[in-house]
Order: sequence, then C-alpha cells, then structure tokens
Amino acid sequence: MIIGSHVSFGKEQLLGSVKEAISYGANTFMFYTGAPQNTLRKSIDENLSKEARKLMKENDIDINNVICHAPYIINLANNDESKYNFSITFLKGEVTRCEDLGIKYLVLHPGSSVGLDRNIALDNIVYALNQVLKSETKIMILLETMAGKGTEIGRSLEEIKYIINNIIEKGKIGVCIDTCHLNDAGYNIKEFDNFLDEFDKVVGINYIKCVHVNDSKNDINTHKDRHANIGYGTLGFNTILNVITNTRLKDVPKILETPYIGEHDEDKERIYPPYKFEIEMLRNGIFNENLLEDIRNYYKNLK
Repeated sequence: MIIGSHVSFGKEQLLGSVKEAISYGANTFMFYTGAPQNTLRKSIDENLSKEARKLMKENDIDINNVICHAPYIINLANNDESKYNFSITFLKGEVTRCEDLGIKYLVLHPGSSVGLDRNIALDNIVYALNQVLKSETKIMILLETMAGKGTEIGRSLEEIKYIINNIIEKGKIGVCIDTCHLNDAGYNIKEFDNFLDEFDKVVGINYIKCVHVNDSKNDINTHKDRHANIGYGTLGFNTILNVITNTRLKDVPKILETPYIGEHDEDKERIYPPYKFEIEMLRNGIFNENLLEDIRNYYKNLK
C-alpha cells in the first residue's frame, strides 16, 4: 500500500517533510512548498534536497510517489486580468520549485468561477494550463475533484473531462480524486467500483494519479467539504478501506488529509496529528474504536 499524509515543509524543507513522513510510518507524503494562503516562498536549498532524497532511499520512499500541492491562492478561473495573470505566473513558479525538488506530481484546485459563466471559467482554466504545461515541463499537474462548495470548478467528472480534453500536452495532466469531495459533490463512493466504472467512461481511469483519503462530516451531495477522521464520518471505515485497497488503483499514492485531533476543541493549543495511527489502522484493515483517545494519549505521554 502506497500511503502517507500531508506533512510540513519548514526550515529543513523537503528533508523535514521526509522525517515527518517516516515518523508516521508512511511510504509517501504530500506537502506545500510554502504556506498555501500566501505568496511567501524561500529558495529551494539543494543540500537539504539531496539529504532528503538520500533519506527517502534509505526508508523505501519512492520520490516518484511523492505529491506536492499547489497553494489555494491560485485561481485559474479568475476573470480579473491582474489576478489571473498572477495565478499563471505563480503556478509556473510552483512548477519550477517542484522540478528543482525532483517531484513528479503537483495537485491543483482547478479554480472558482466567482460570478462568471462556468463555461467561460472552464476555458480560462484551460488557457492558463496550456500556458504552464509545455513539452519541456517535467511535472504533471493533477486536477483535484472538488466538493462544489461555492463556485468551485471541478465538482463534476464532466468538468474535469472538459479541461483534460482541451489540454495540449495530455501527458502532463492527471487527476487527484478526493473521497470527501466526491461524496460531498454527490458521487456514491460506497459503491466504489461503480464509481470507477463511471470515471473510466467519462474521464479515463488512467488519469487517476493520486487519492486524497478523507472521511466526510457531511451527507452525500451537500457541497460542504468538511473532512473527518477515518471511520468518524458519513463514509465510514469500510468505505475508505475499500477505496484504498481497490486493485485498480494499487499503484496510486494515497494521501491522508484528515483533521488534527483537538483541532475543533476549545483548547486548540493541544492538537495532535492523527496520521501515524490512521495509517497503521488502514494497513491493518481493522477499525480502531479508540482511535481518537489513543492519539491523544500517545502524544501526551510523548511530551
């Protein structure tokens, strides 16, 4: 099973990301190259990157399975010319940073129409991606399936298909499916093979290069996008397990983006990453009914 989680990219950059992933027992991971809400970016330190690649090899983490996520501030559907041009330029910069790090995949939220006709918004995204993805581009951009909150583009397979169909460099584009987003967008992933059949018919299953693994706090088709810990949402443990063990996606990296434990408590100073325990639980294939308490106790005792 190729499974990991979101990790940080701090002072030690990629090296720190690798160390955190190893601490969770992961064999892949996902990171942002800077805060997803702003444009602040530090130069890539090649020495740290070399150490990171060495540590990955020593711990059986294939860099070809590692995922980078583009920042939320990029909106390729934007009709404001200055913001639109900024998004294209900033995305090009993120692509370059991924190439410098040796990362193969960059997940991207397609964008939000913000009052635009959705067809125009889709064409804006297509035009922008064709400016970014050139024959010499070394990475693949993965369009994330969205929950449909607000004016998000990518809430249907048909919208994803439209974008892909109009990309010139077809070998540079793929898809990241998100279990919470799919549920909230109205897709029944409790019948996952049926969903994959539909995906294959509309888009092509070969385009799926990453799975974001999240339970959902919402019922199907609510378009809210609120992640839950594995087994603690409306999807349930068995549904998530069936997704990540599906043989048709055997070689696709699975990335957890579940909430930190305590994140929604009044005392937010004590929050704990769930990933070590969720990864272990999914590998074992048995739901841990004491998961949340076990996580709290582990980190309290660790301190």
